[in-house]
Amino acid sequence: MKTFHIAGVPEHFNLPWHLCLENHEFEAVALDVKWTDVPEGTGKLCQMLRSGETDIAVILTEGIVRDIVGGNPSKIVKIYVESPLLWGIHVAQNSRFKHISELEKATAAISRLGSGSHLMAYVHAKQNGWNTQNLHFEIVNTIDGAVKSLSAGESDYFMWEHFMTKPLVDNHTFRRLGDCPTPWPCFVIAVRNDIIQDYPKAIAQILHIINRKSLHFKSIPNIQQILASRYNLKLDDVVDWLSQTQWSQSTVTEELLEQVQNQLFELSLIDKKGTFAEIVKTI
Repeated sequence: MKTFHIAGVPEHFNLPWHLCLENHEFEAVALDVKWTDVPEGTGKLCQMLRSGETDIAVILTEGIVRDIVGGNPSKIVKIYVESPLLWGIHVAQNSRFKHISELEKATAAISRLGSGSHLMAYVHAKQNGWNTQNLHFEIVNTIDGAVKSLSAGESDYFMWEHFMTKPLVDNHTFRRLGDCPTPWPCFVIAVRNDIIQDYPKAIAQILHIINRKSLHFKSIPNIQQILASRYNLKLDDVVDWLSQTQWSQSTVTEELLEQVQNQLFELSLIDKKGTFAEIVKTI
């Protein structure tokens, strides 16, 4: 039996996958599915798709679009989270920076090149009218690496999901200067081309199961308490996050893909735009 390897960040957005696995919902239709947590984020996930280390990735929209245009042999098969990702903009608690406007020529900590923290630094710079040529980066791999880097003064600010970093704000490791939401749905599901070709029915089943779970996710009994416990979040923060978050059971549209590619091209993060058929596959 084929084992389908799925990878994603160890964050609250992906609890629907874990619940499906724990409830044996894939096994019930004779699917062998294994999940891998990837704290390094989108850049690492892109690498895993390219190397064949994972078959499927739950991944940031802008990151996988850029990497497919750059040659990643995968396609986006659906939107996973429709709502934007709220990127908190963080500095060390004792940092000299007090306002976002002071960060124009500062060094951003990023998980790796091509990651969401890397690409969103460009989006954030553009929104503030900054010259993107002034951006400087320090690769820190994970959120723990960012804590060390900012605390040691090796980098100046770090963009990461607002609620996952809130415990670090609450305990005064970080100060948040503001937020930057993505201008598009934040997470999509991408599958390697060879897996789509060889196992289309199985992929369709996997998507059906996760769609069913995400559709009713907010109505699961005690889901707020489950999220708070598993991800070390305050209950009030979970309630706030759930109110802002909308999972999707839909496919990517040509309009959405055009919006993302136009932004990436304008920021010189891609040097060409791919066609819809090259990037998206409806299953």
